[in-house]
Amino acid sequence: MKQIIKTPNAPAPIGPYNQAIVANGFLYVSGQIAINPQNNELVLSSVEDETKQVMDNLSAILAEAEFSFEDIVKTTIFLSDMSLFPVVNEIYGSYFTGAFPARETIAVAGLPKNVNVEISVVATKA
Repeated sequence: MKQIIKTPNAPAPIGPYNQAIVANGFLYVSGQIAINPQNNELVLSSVEDETKQVMDNLSAILAEAEFSFEDIVKTTIFLSDMSLFPVVNEIYGSYFTGAFPARETIAVAGLPKNVNVEISVVATKA
């Protein structure tokens, strides 16, 4: 059985998907971009601000599902350019206090709404 996770504290999906799904003890969070859920506007003032908004969106979804960053076992980071990696990596890392999850970081040709950063996660309490 799967449970759909939905919170107004993270951006509503911009396509036919959900913010997250819990299934068999795992939380699968859809890729998040820097949309401010309060006004539905992109936060693109800087890569730092963009990354922080992405991480805050992930945090809101995790909280709604009663998970935390400590429960994350896998992340995927998509970047518009690998030159952004050091800045994104520093901000991303600041959201974790314990053991880091497994991760891959990929530079892609394009992301939704022409953003620079998209991050998805998988978490479990097992």
